[in-house]
Amino acid sequence: MLPDVRNLPIRFTGAALCGVLLTGCTGTGQPRSAAPSATPTATYELAPRPVRAGERPVSAAPVSDGDGRFQVIGLQTGQSILFGTHAEWPAKGQYVVVRIVVENSARSNSGFDAKRQKLVTADGAAYGIDRFAQAIKRQPDTLPLGAGVRVEMDLWFDIPKEAKVAAVRLFGDPPLGIRGSTGGVEVPLA
Repeated sequence: MLPDVRNLPIRFTGAALCGVLLTGCTGTGQPRSAAPSATPTATYELAPRPVRAGERPVSAAPVSDGDGRFQVIGLQTGQSILFGTHAEWPAKGQYVVVRIVVENSARSNSGFDAKRQKLVTADGAAYGIDRFAQAIKRQPDTLPLGAGVRVEMDLWFDIPKEAKVAAVRLFGDPPLGIRGSTGGVEVPLA
């Protein structure tokens, strides 16, 4: 007796579907823990540039606070006087200059307030920026940062002459919708 030809397409489709489902259940032969390999993220090639006179480079990992992402890249200590475009001004103790890169890592506008940043000395004292030095050196007190914007700038501090620099405490803008202030993050400088 010959098979019923009318039901062959239905039987073939059913068999093919079972084969596909069973193949999906049995896996690909690779261990379950094997994850697909990630494609490396492309990076910008930024040209290195010379460190400024009197400054030493700082190799600190980037840190984040609120919407701010910071990287300390340079440090100058022991300056007794500063020169600007229209003035020179002696330090009460010593000027310390911390060169930073600040980035808004948020998707909305954020701000940077230089007046919130602190220099921490070895004895645990914290010093705010010297606003007069910031003005003479044409560094901003506040800075609006658009989404993804990066800015490189100096923070000028006037601390006692005998004080030893330990760290800088950096404060970002609180994320949108959150009131209050951030706790800050310290970057060792010693």
